[in-house]
Amino acid sequence: MKTTAEVIIVGGGVVGNAAAYYLAKKGVDVLVLEADDSIGHGGSSRNGGGVRQSGRDVRELPYAIYGIKNLWPTLSEELGVDVEYHQGGNLRLGLEESHLDILRGQVERATSLGLDVKMVDAKEVQEICPYLSDRIVGASWCPTDGHANPMKTTLAFYKRARELGVTFISGEKVVELKKQKGKIRKVMTENGNTYEGETVILAAGYESRKIAQTVGIDIPMTPFFEACLVTEMQPPMFDIMLGVATAEIYGHQCDHGSFVFGSGTGLEATLEPKLDDLRISALDVSANCRAIMKYVPMLKDAKIVRSWGGWMDITHDHVPVISKVSEVPGLILACGMSGHGFGTGPAVGLMLSQMVLDEPLICDSTPLRYDRFKSDR
Repeated sequence: MKTTAEVIIVGGGVVGNAAAYYLAKKGVDVLVLEADDSIGHGGSSRNGGGVRQSGRDVRELPYAIYGIKNLWPTLSEELGVDVEYHQGGNLRLGLEESHLDILRGQVERATSLGLDVKMVDAKEVQEICPYLSDRIVGASWCPTDGHANPMKTTLAFYKRARELGVTFISGEKVVELKKQKGKIRKVMTENGNTYEGETVILAAGYESRKIAQTVGIDIPMTPFFEACLVTEMQPPMFDIMLGVATAEIYGHQCDHGSFVFGSGTGLEATLEPKLDDLRISALDVSANCRAIMKYVPMLKDAKIVRSWGGWMDITHDHVPVISKVSEVPGLILACGMSGHGFGTGPAVGLMLSQMVLDEPLICDSTPLRYDRFKSDR
């Protein structure tokens, strides 16, 4: 079994797989360790598939914009798999004036960085998508946002990385990192195995916090459970991505006609974090359905054919950590994606490869540093 590599990536989700692909493309020897028995078992394949720029924190926007301009449009051809990417636009909807205030703030911040996004009134919302509720009083509209298939995308990066020589070992849960002569060197697993590399990329979702603590680094994160559901196939209605100002639901219609929506109950912060428990409760599904019907009443009679859920890693400020670690040379963090990991996954993977090779980054990563969190006391 292979136990050494130039770069060891902890986590076989979309971020880890994308980083592995972009590194292998540049001739780097890479080993990926995945805790679960299957690749992409975590949040990377358990989300609603949004590929958006609108509604993002300004610290995320530069690489989100880069990915949508430069990576997503040709990703299917590059990876040799149809990732079902559609750039049909994104409506973020509001039902009352307070919702529009939220959206106006997001639009103002995004346009200051050059994003093509604007506010539209109720009439324009209906012109863009006549299937929505007439209760909607306005929305933000970003024509360059879209959606893709999370599982296909995650596994496409995995497939292509393997073809380029990357070694993936699943069922290998990392529990500890060790330094040697002041630099990262060893990765220890629950199975008692030790792997060695010059660089370690930690991209293991919420588990990254505990792993990073073994070398004295803490990232303020909490786990958050999100549920998704799929409806039975419907007649073609629209190709846009839907979001809402209150962030209670988001979703789109798939190529085959089903709708996929992500949501929650509002009780997620009260849940005990049992990260291996992915069961969906009746509360999750019913809350999701009630929220959907407020915005897309035409789906009120649609049958639910499948539901699933997954754990997200939410940072204290809801912005990812993508950063080298000064105290531990050779360690790079890519965690705390805060529910945004899929849509920005290709861009983050590319950034990580650039960090490893000390190449110029696609954007300034200073606002994403791990040590930005400070006590206010």
